[in-house]
Amino acid sequence: MKALQAEPLLLQLQESLADARLSEAEKHALAQALEGSRPGDEIRRRLRNRAFELVRQRLVQGEAGAADLVHWLEGVIKTLDGGGASVARLQTRAYFSPGNACLEAVRQHLRRARRQVDICVFTVSDDRISAEILALLERGLPVRLISDNDKALDAGSDVERLGEAGAQVRLDRTSAHMHHKFALVDGEWLLNGSFNWTRSASDSNEENLVVSNDPELVRQFSARFESLWQQLQESRP
Repeated sequence: MKALQAEPLLLQLQESLADARLSEAEKHALAQALEGSRPGDEIRRRLRNRAFELVRQRLVQGEAGAADLVHWLEGVIKTLDGGGASVARLQTRAYFSPGNACLEAVRQHLRRARRQVDICVFTVSDDRISAEILALLERGLPVRLISDNDKALDAGSDVERLGEAGAQVRLDRTSAHMHHKFALVDGEWLLNGSFNWTRSASDSNEENLVVSNDPELVRQFSARFESLWQQLQESRP
């Protein structure tokens, strides 16, 4: 019975290590599973041992950096020891323009990025936002950018410049428009709303931006980003 109880939790550990990091969504899911199954000390001990074993295997295989693996292990152990207590408090906040509230929220979260940023926006032409993306690239953080091919050719567009600076760029080349405006920071924060990454969006337009670390929202938007990324890869000439 105890083996059956531990098996789903052991599988969660293994799956969460696939990218050598424990996202807030994965941490939240693990904490919820622990709360739901209420494992005893023996099962928690088995989970800790398995976590160390997985890290040792990855270190021997050289498939991930030691710092990333240690960070993952620390997150797992804290979650196992504290149950749901280690899960970050859910935060959701709305911003509006005209004005710089949306702009500053975007810039602030880009500055806080520590691992990676995925961006899916209609266009990028506000140099103040582009400067933050360039700073991420200078720090060596991977940036993936999905945008619309028509807007990428507009005067003032920074999409090509960002690609030349090292961002991975894929464009929607269909007859329709890639009209999303969302970004994912470290796989933990979602920035989403009508807010275009343009100066007019801040200076004159009525726009909105919602920032949230809700794990389920982050998961759904991450899945959509990955789906679009693969589709555009296949459709590129």
